[in-house]
Amino acid sequence: MKKEVNIKQVRYDAEEVFRIGGFYCSEAIVSSIRMNFDPSMPKELIKSASGFPIGVGRSKCMCGAISGAIIALGYFFGRGAQSADADDTKGNKCMELSYELQDSFRKNHQGTLCCHIHVEGMDLLNAEHKKQCVAFTGEMAVKTAEIIARELNMKLLYDDVEVR
Repeated sequence: MKKEVNIKQVRYDAEEVFRIGGFYCSEAIVSSIRMNFDPSMPKELIKSASGFPIGVGRSKCMCGAISGAIIALGYFFGRGAQSADADDTKGNKCMELSYELQDSFRKNHQGTLCCHIHVEGMDLLNAEHKKQCVAFTGEMAVKTAEIIARELNMKLLYDDVEVR
């Protein structure tokens, strides 16, 4: 696990891999968090994000960027063992952080997580759609990084960075 993370690098890595078509939004976020926080994170976690693009399997429901971000939060703060306890600390903490993340998106984007609303009237193959989704991906990668760094007491760098 790294001790400090450059927020501009997190954004760049998530946006660029989506922009060039290497990964979709949800996969790009998990990939960026993995590269910038914990390269030992299993690559299989990126695979777990593959069903979420375009609003969960192209259904245009919840924005895939939110899904990928929540998968990344779950890796760091989720439960690894069963618990029937309603006061389960780890489970409750992960839900609290996931709520914070989705709430920030909702506040910035028409009060909704719904992909269908965000792409309404757009051709999914045009530049306008791609530009918007790249921006959503970068925004959620940054918010995810900020939450993880805060909760793990990691140093976040915001200065200019020469991207890889």
